[in-house]
Amino acid sequence: MKHVLILMVAAIGIAGCQPTESKSKLSDAEVKNAMGDSSKYTTVEWLDSTYRDYGKIKEGEVLEVSFHFKNTGNNDLIVANVRPGCGCTDPEQPQEPIPPGKEGVIKAKFNSKGQHIGENRKFITVTANTKPSPQTELAFSTEVTQ
Repeated sequence: MKHVLILMVAAIGIAGCQPTESKSKLSDAEVKNAMGDSSKYTTVEWLDSTYRDYGKIKEGEVLEVSFHFKNTGNNDLIVANVRPGCGCTDPEQPQEPIPPGKEGVIKAKFNSKGQHIGENRKFITVTANTKPSPQTELAFSTEVTQ
């Protein structure tokens, strides 16, 4: 019985951490056009770094994280997809193109309910029409306490 209970708790924990994607409201044609044509790629500067440490939070709290960026290129920045590393992180993404010289933000909420007590490091993968690479990995950490 003890082993069954342990397996049930583990299964619930794994099911709760399945990643969900935040899809853009941009049309598929806009995204395909920007992502498929390297002449439409742009550059981006992450204003507060691609890694953030948010310190301590209590188990059960929802932590709101953000990563600010600036389009430093000559073309509109199209964020095609924002994908979390697990289901405990719920990302948002810009729904409109970011013009050259303008700023935007990638936001996410980390639900610490049922998460590991101690240091937690989470990842978010951003796919956009950026060079030198169309994918950028954002990361944040927090210490979950009881």
